[in-house]
Amino acid sequence: MISPSRERIVTTSSFSTNSNGTKVSSDSRSLALSARTLEREGGASLKTEHLLGLILGRGPSALSQARRLLESDGWPTLVAESTGWPQGLPRAQAARLGAALELARRLARQEGSPRVPSLTAPKKVYELTADLRLRRREHFVGLYLNARNRLLARETVSVGSLNASIVHPREVFEPALRHAAASLVVVHNHPSGETDPSRDDLSITRRLAEAGEILGVPLLDHVIVGASGFTSLKEQGRL
Repeated sequence: MISPSRERIVTTSSFSTNSNGTKVSSDSRSLALSARTLEREGGASLKTEHLLGLILGRGPSALSQARRLLESDGWPTLVAESTGWPQGLPRAQAARLGAALELARRLARQEGSPRVPSLTAPKKVYELTADLRLRRREHFVGLYLNARNRLLARETVSVGSLNASIVHPREVFEPALRHAAASLVVVHNHPSGETDPSRDDLSITRRLAEAGEILGVPLLDHVIVGASGFTSLKEQGRL
């Protein structure tokens, strides 16, 4: 786990003076209004950056920190995966955000919850991993499923140029055993945008399928995503 930064992020905000003569930043005032809206009406009408700012705390820099997190390349991975840790935040804020994200993931994984996707079709896999489409580097991701093909966990196995030597079955199936998964689907992106499988893609798929048979955790599909759409090796008859 990556330890959070102990350095506080320096941010700038405009200030105004309230009736007591105390300076109040515009971001703090905005979060205070959001907190009242949340109390009276619920959070459906609030912007994501305001909800995240309220989790981080109502300090003068919370909203700007929320915006920075939402704009960062690592935000989708942080939300999706249980192994991430918010970086660049004071420890207390990082702990609050990490706890909130983990709670959301656990609620989403509850058995029978309509929010837990049943990954029975490649299109569902594509929709779940659409954040990979425009990544500038290749990400190899494992989706670990229960006996009903519902998602238990999503984990990034490797980042970088994809080849058979980098993506080892051990790294792919270790999370499967840790999460007691019944099966898995693997996904990776092609930064070029095209989704035709390469020779390395096919070689990796064969190795993972063989390992899955030995371990009793079958590989259900290997989906390649890109700006042009997706390709399922299972649908192509290559798995």
